[in-house]
Amino acid sequence: MKFDLKRLAMTTALSMVVCAPALSAEGYPNRPIRMIVPFAPGGASDFVGRIIQPAMADLLKQTVVVDNRPGASGNIGVETAARATPDGYNILLGNVGTMAINPVYYTKFQYKPLVDLIPVTQVVDVPGSLVSHPSVPARTVKELVAHMKANPGKLNYGAAAPSSANTLEALMFLNMSGTQATMIPYKGGAGPATIGLLGNEVQWLMATFSSTVNFAKQGRLRMLGIIAPERSSAMPEAPTMREQGFDMVVGSWQGIFVPKGTPANVVNTLFKVGQASMKNPEVLKKLGDSGVAAITSKDPADFRNFVKNETDRFAKAIRDNNIKTE
Repeated sequence: MKFDLKRLAMTTALSMVVCAPALSAEGYPNRPIRMIVPFAPGGASDFVGRIIQPAMADLLKQTVVVDNRPGASGNIGVETAARATPDGYNILLGNVGTMAINPVYYTKFQYKPLVDLIPVTQVVDVPGSLVSHPSVPARTVKELVAHMKANPGKLNYGAAAPSSANTLEALMFLNMSGTQATMIPYKGGAGPATIGLLGNEVQWLMATFSSTVNFAKQGRLRMLGIIAPERSSAMPEAPTMREQGFDMVVGSWQGIFVPKGTPANVVNTLFKVGQASMKNPEVLKKLGDSGVAAITSKDPADFRNFVKNETDRFAKAIRDNNIKTE
């Protein structure tokens, strides 16, 4: 029988994180740390987690083990983190969906991010994008709006789950612009919906910038606007939504959270490590090459306020669009 030593080492490290008893915050950390990613390998959250993992491990002088816990739109991973021992050895990489949208969409879910978890710091903002099929006679967001007003309900747009950030952003855009379009649901935004746009099944789409930028560079899609505070170095000629009169700034942000009850000095250590990790040149290059911006919080309180404001923003979008919650 052949043994996969690498797999065995990772499994052993993870079992140490899960089974080891809680220790004093003094001397932290002195054993491996588990980073819970509430989505499957290969997605945006896993991508970010595995980029910052080596930098955090180097700063903490300990192994950081990525533990993917997908399912229920990220709620399984959130529950895993909320129930974990609050000792600094269990951290969660949460995003806009799990931390700001799910709490108001899944009203019966018993765990709430701002109640059961401590926000530590934001680490990145994955910009969103408004892209169209080249057959649409619009080269700017305003031209797209004019075209939709001239053809109310005739254009299709792709959307993933009703609670996804991209779907809510599309609805917010329609409200802001006073336009109508027909929603075509897909089982995913970055994959299936983008393929639908490439095939002209839908004429426009809100999706993560990293999933559309290469198609835009190839001319297969048209990049109309980026949902971010500033233009992206990955495609500097593409204007932001704000530049074009639509106050849509925040994309699919991600940040570090720990279970409620984690000692304050441990939270402070993780905050400093998060800040330093996002200044690592290798981390910045890998993120920048995919159009992901490294953005950190001033302090944990600042990040908490940010998450609350984001939760309120999407709660309003859900109410304004009469989206049925679960």
